[in-house]
Order: sequence, then structure tokens, then C-alpha cells
Amino acid sequence: MYEDINFPNQENQKAQNKLKRLIPSPNSYFMDVKCPGCLSLTTIFSHSQTLIKCEKCSTLLCEPTGGKVRLNQACLYYQKNN
Repeated sequence: MYEDINFPNQENQKAQNKLKRLIPSPNSYFMDVKCPGCLSLTTIFSHSQTLIKCEKCSTLLCEPTGGKVRLNQACLYYQKNN
């Protein structure tokens, strides 16, 4: 299949390493997480390295892993756009 090097497919670019993309971009992002207990929104980083609890009801929202955070099962999240 023919692939133009000047105009690569966006799906292929997302699958590549962030340093080998035509236009380098980070894999991390900020997201709004909704607390299942009090329904308040908290902004967190996708690759956070600390436990994050809700400020109002101190419910555990997410815990760190080696890369991206693992959200609590009941938490909803929305990825923030620039």
C-alpha cells in the first residue's frame, strides 16, 4: 500500500513512539475526574506519581502505576483539550 511520507496517516503516527513521530507530541494529558461520592471534579495529570484523593470527601480517585494512573472503578473522567 502506498503511503505518503509528507502526509502520514494520523492513526499510524499515534502508534509510533513519541520521538519518532513527524511532529513530536507528548502522550500525557490532564483530565477531569468526577468523584463517585460527592460528584465534584478534580483535575489530575494522566501520569501522576502520587495517590490522589478527593478534597471534599477524601475518597481515593486514582493510584499510580509505572506509567498512566489507574482510576477507581466508579470514577468517570474527561480528557481536557488544550
